[in-house]
Amino acid sequence: MTVGGTSTTVGSGPADPFDTDGRYDLDALERDLPTAVTAELADYLAGRRRDTLDVAEEFAEATDDLARFVLAGGKRLRPTFAWWGWRAAGGLDDPGVVLRAVSALELIQGCALVHDDLIDDSATRRGEPTVHARWASRHAGDGWAGDPTRFGAAVAILLGDVALAWADDMLHDAGLDPAAIARARPVWQAMRTEVLGGQFLDVRGHATSDSSPETALRISRYKTAAYTVERPLHLGAAIAGADDATVRALRHYGRDLGIAFQLRDDLLGVFGDPAVTGKPAGDDLREGKLTLLVALSRQHPDRATAAVVERTLGKPDLAADDVAAARDALQALGVVDDVERRITDLTASALDAVRGAGAPALAAPAPERLADLAVAATRRAR
Repeated sequence: MTVGGTSTTVGSGPADPFDTDGRYDLDALERDLPTAVTAELADYLAGRRRDTLDVAEEFAEATDDLARFVLAGGKRLRPTFAWWGWRAAGGLDDPGVVLRAVSALELIQGCALVHDDLIDDSATRRGEPTVHARWASRHAGDGWAGDPTRFGAAVAILLGDVALAWADDMLHDAGLDPAAIARARPVWQAMRTEVLGGQFLDVRGHATSDSSPETALRISRYKTAAYTVERPLHLGAAIAGADDATVRALRHYGRDLGIAFQLRDDLLGVFGDPAVTGKPAGDDLREGKLTLLVALSRQHPDRATAAVVERTLGKPDLAADDVAAARDALQALGVVDDVERRITDLTASALDAVRGAGAPALAAPAPERLADLAVAATRRAR
């Protein structure tokens, strides 16, 4: 690793595109963290394939599908935020070990996406069939016994569980010293509980028709914001041994930016271009998702216009004209502008926590990189 002209030998991390003679050029690594994370994941998953072969070749084939899903795409935001939480707290030593530890977050993400697609009965993800849909199709195509849909669901549940278990293994086997693991453990535990709790609240909200803005925002925080930004930052800071002021600032940034990220996702779920998002137009409407857009629409006094949106929710055969009508209605109600204002305000609050007056002195270049990430997370098209 090269920092300010000083080289430090990396620990036992695997070779990757940024590794030369056992040393990392930190600047080069940080110019393309997503590629480095993907390399770590590929190396780890290749190793775990040997374990699955010990069980059965068929199981290895199934976990190959999980590996393809995890490696195929994604912005690697969670490991990136964890990395910058570590760097913000002054982390410099053993970057290869830390890179592998934070890459485990992508397996948590893999679990969440596989299970979320199943819960929502989504047919595609990133422009490809979802895990449960692919296995249901294979069951039907090969003429296996039983119901293809139930089989696809069972495989998706199991592969999501594998991803969750391997995430724990990857973190704890990354090579962090015992003190760092002890600091990271409560953050990791809280994050897993929060994301599952957020998913539960989402499912319950659908069942009970609890569509208040407060509920929608609470779901946004725990289902997405906490494990996308807030807790990854907290995890990286904990690994580095951050003080309380630094942790508070990073969590404030992470909480507000994470909610802003989810609100952008909600807008893309209705207004996004399928060629860019990889999901059908208006998919959130088709799935009847309880988003802030929906919650605000349901509270709006213009009931006639709000009814246009309501008629589209949870309608599996939603046509393009229906999606267009719902988009027009949401615009006319002003709720799109409301959500955009919230994104702007939350992003400003997040940046103030790490760059404003009274913010703790974070190690360079973390404040600048966190500002760049805030823009990337909230002004994206997918």
